[in-house]
Amino acid sequence: MIEPSCFGFNEESFATNSFQHRSEEDLEDIQDRAQIEFLAFVDALNEHGVDVHHYTDLPDSTTPDSIFPNNWFSTHGEGKLCLYPMAVPNRRAERRADIIEDLLEEGLTLKDFTAWESTEQYLEGTGSMVFDHDARLIYAALSPRTHLDVLNAVAKELDYTAVPFQAYGAGGELIYHTNVLLCVGENFIAVGMDTVDEADRASLLETMNATGKTIIFLSNEQVYQHFAGNMLQVRSILDERILVMSSKAFESLNAEQKAVLGANNEHLLPISIPTIEHIGGGSVRCMMAELFFGEE
Repeated sequence: MIEPSCFGFNEESFATNSFQHRSEEDLEDIQDRAQIEFLAFVDALNEHGVDVHHYTDLPDSTTPDSIFPNNWFSTHGEGKLCLYPMAVPNRRAERRADIIEDLLEEGLTLKDFTAWESTEQYLEGTGSMVFDHDARLIYAALSPRTHLDVLNAVAKELDYTAVPFQAYGAGGELIYHTNVLLCVGENFIAVGMDTVDEADRASLLETMNATGKTIIFLSNEQVYQHFAGNMLQVRSILDERILVMSSKAFESLNAEQKAVLGANNEHLLPISIPTIEHIGGGSVRCMMAELFFGEE
């Protein structure tokens, strides 16, 4: 996780992220609130036994979205560190040589896909891709930030099967990141199926059902207004399954959804990040880049 130093509205990313909202507030106030929310988030994870690698953004940073590191890299239990092509030019500066070096020192092998940027084809990490590591599937909602050729190249490198589809936001635009509408856990899948193109729904549901995981359907309102799809299941040092989501997402879930999620996790962990969600257009899952150094 990366503590922000200049969090704010990213004008460059707004063209493809309808979840962002401009604010006329003082930039320092926005940064201060985002930092408080971030630190409280890290504290909550630590209190639940989650091992957090906490970095701080550079003091002279010009990257307002650096708080969302999952878009520029991912790690994998086979010992790979993947770097990804970013659609938004000012987000490419988020890639940190020191973080990459630290991860390589853990024994990972670098797989660099950033050259795709020169062809204007992009794939923004675990924003664009939602992995089912058990079934070795990569779900991906195609969009201006998620291109099929790059997806297929990554799937081939990792020996996963790509599951591409299309999904739409409230205004009819292609949803910019798959992890806004989909969360895959060890024994469950939470999905905003009504956001998915009607032509893709049956095959996508068939693929999900074949995994044997319990499927929880999220409404469009839960996805569009509350970031309910933007959850992540992590494991604590006690090997407990913890499902992390924003407080806004948690409050939008109905009793049945909470019961099913609760049955598949030792803890449901709501995190209050209203500033980050509203202005940044991303939620808790986007703030966490998973680290796999052993078997997935």
